[in-house]
Amino acid sequence: MSQDRGPGVIRVGTIAGIDVQIRSSWFLIAGIIAVLMAPRIEIASPGLGNLAYVAGAAFAVLLYLSVLLHEVSHALAARAYGMTVRSIELHFLGGVTEIAEEATTARREGVIAIVGPLTSLAVGGVALALTPLAPDGLLGLSLRALAGANLIIGVLNLMPGLPLDGGRVLRALVWGATGRPLTASLVAGWVGRGLAVLALTYPLVVAAATGTGVQLIDVAFACILAGFMWVGASQAIAVARLRSRLPRLYARRLARRAISVSHDLPLGEAVRQAAQQQAGGLVVVATDGRPTGVVNEKAVQATPVERRPWVTAGSLARSLEPGLLLAADLFGEELIGAMRRTPASEYVLVEPDGSVYGLLATSDVDRAASDR
Repeated sequence: MSQDRGPGVIRVGTIAGIDVQIRSSWFLIAGIIAVLMAPRIEIASPGLGNLAYVAGAAFAVLLYLSVLLHEVSHALAARAYGMTVRSIELHFLGGVTEIAEEATTARREGVIAIVGPLTSLAVGGVALALTPLAPDGLLGLSLRALAGANLIIGVLNLMPGLPLDGGRVLRALVWGATGRPLTASLVAGWVGRGLAVLALTYPLVVAAATGTGVQLIDVAFACILAGFMWVGASQAIAVARLRSRLPRLYARRLARRAISVSHDLPLGEAVRQAAQQQAGGLVVVATDGRPTGVVNEKAVQATPVERRPWVTAGSLARSLEPGLLLAADLFGEELIGAMRRTPASEYVLVEPDGSVYGLLATSDVDRAASDR
């Protein structure tokens, strides 16, 4: 499925019809891996010279192919449950699989989450098993490094805190036990924040285990990991809190009163009727009552009062694009989903018979969603 890509994102192909993309930050981590691996490659296979950096870059590609397998497993599990997978993206810290909708049951959530770490552990296990069979040198080093990296990725991703896969497994378990997915998200999010704080102790643990001082690279790694964990966990908590307020978002309750006017009605008369009916908006309708446009409020204010009898309401209206007509009875996630599909500052709400009910401002929905 082809998707619009943001800046710095490169599409490299598809797997099972799913776009595979690489963010530009990946090239940075690939370069870092190449530089870090080059000295070890030179020791394992002397005489390569600058080719050691090329071999290091090749190892970075190999490592991220295993990350790709991790993400593909998520995608295929979601596909097996009939869910739409939009894309797989590789970036600085690994990868992400974009799934259009959320799992509808705790079991599905748990299965989709856990297959990724299990895939990484399987790749690490296979590489580890093949290591004794490989000759000394570059191949043996690559297998050992690949095994170690995938085992670490698998174990880290099983840590029970969002945004890691293990956090989604924890969310599935709490969801299954309580029947409350939002509570489960809050629990997994707060555990994720706790893990983020613990990640900062990593340099001290390494220093104590090795008997050496704290290394700058360990500090940098811990800060990056902790930051990633904290931001991801905080976003999960914020989304859970927002969704807890979604059921009270009724389009009909949040609507601003509007009246229907014909295209050729003089603006002065349209404004008079709106004031008489205490309406805050004007919707232009066709002869069959179908809404065709919304009169621009700023354009009305900019039109002098003495000119309004000679200007038609329709001449100041912006046309209604598909998606800007919403059912007045929408609420909760259905309402938010409809607004996300067609982002705009204002929508026309209609009754089941197609008549105009009122106008829905995005700012009013945002305000209602953020109110505690």
